[in-house]
Amino acid sequence: MLVRVIKDPDRLDSGLFLPEGAKENARQALLGEVVEVARTMPKVAYEFGPDDDDDDDDGAGFGANVSGIPLGAKVLFGKARGLAVPWDDSLRVVDVRYLLAIVDEIPEDEIQ
Repeated sequence: MLVRVIKDPDRLDSGLFLPEGAKENARQALLGEVVEVARTMPKVAYEFGPDDDDDDDDGAGFGANVSGIPLGAKVLFGKARGLAVPWDDSLRVVDVRYLLAIVDEIPEDEIQ
């Protein structure tokens, strides 16, 4: 699956500034958002004709999600796991078996 790493804030709530090196050394895992997942092949092969627009889908979607992880989910994975994408430092390709947790964020007003 393709995961976009979520950067930690540079300042704590108390106002203390944390340099990048201090954050990297203390961190054992990374938080990321799932951008794309493994999918099955579409059942219908679709060929574009000369008069077809890119907006027409005609039910030829991408296929079913086989990873079991929903798109947009927040996940936790080891900082040494995954392959960095060369053109974007914030993207990693991570195998599902290396996920430590799926994180559910609860708004502060809903915490009892």
